[in-house]
Amino acid sequence: MRQPQLSVIVPCYNEETVLPALRRRLEAVCRAQTGDAYEVLLVNDGSRDGTWTLVQAIVAENPCFVGVNLSRNLGHQLALTAGLSLSRGDRVLIIDADLQDPPELLPQMMAAMDAGADVVYGQRVAREGESFSKRATAWTFYRLLSLFSEVEIPNDTGDFRLMNRKVVDALSQMPEQHRFIRGMVAWLGFRQVPLGYTREPRAAGSTKYPLRKMARFAADAITGFSISPLRLSSVLAFCCFALTGLVAAYVVYAWFALSVVKGWTSLLLLFLIFSGAQLLVLGVIGEYVGRTYVEAKRRPLFIVDEILTNPAHVREPR
Repeated sequence: MRQPQLSVIVPCYNEETVLPALRRRLEAVCRAQTGDAYEVLLVNDGSRDGTWTLVQAIVAENPCFVGVNLSRNLGHQLALTAGLSLSRGDRVLIIDADLQDPPELLPQMMAAMDAGADVVYGQRVAREGESFSKRATAWTFYRLLSLFSEVEIPNDTGDFRLMNRKVVDALSQMPEQHRFIRGMVAWLGFRQVPLGYTREPRAAGSTKYPLRKMARFAADAITGFSISPLRLSSVLAFCCFALTGLVAAYVVYAWFALSVVKGWTSLLLLFLIFSGAQLLVLGVIGEYVGRTYVEAKRRPLFIVDEILTNPAHVREPR
């Protein structure tokens, strides 16, 4: 197979119910744009259902599909990283398997890149089929990220984007363990343009991002692109000092003007104020220290167990 014009990266975790529809839609849109000069990398992120078996069947039927089986579940961002490192196309599309981000937007993305863009990212103007709580938490997340981040990361964007080879190669040089790829791409710069679209309901299956994972993801995003929480700790300490001064003034007033049990009010308030502030500051510092510890170990970001190709697909390194 000649050098592909387009690589499509699809991280898959327990997606057997949606893979047939994903395959049909990707085949149609990729062939319309590139003929057979494309590759689709289905990255199996330690799925526990029949996802890998289905990937094997798809690869056997279509030489443009490649199966990448990771050694274990590493998470969405590292599965994306594995796919990006193995991609060979001049342009690379990132898309989730759930089909909430329609692959039929590829022609518009390609046209924007033909016009000079280095990155074309999908920006959600509406979300169909999502609960109010999901929309509210997503809205809050992006606004908090904009507030704290020292890099301008567009609101209401996911990892759904088309990048040229220059951007992908630059992204591959960023080795951090706690990855927030949409923020990392924003940090790179280059010419990045949005493409507004309506996000569709999941084609099948259930979300792989419950509240717990979303909270962890938000922490990775904020701490990965800002030291504002550390500065916020200093502000909090200053506020505690100011509050302590007010409490001290009240204690003096109570001593002379009120009938109180001597000492217990001031001691309790001071204890609660300082204990809460100390725990919060230590927690913020702990997040950064923990990330420094993980980065210092320099473990590989991912381990590929198997790369599966069709016999008609001669895969050569880029």
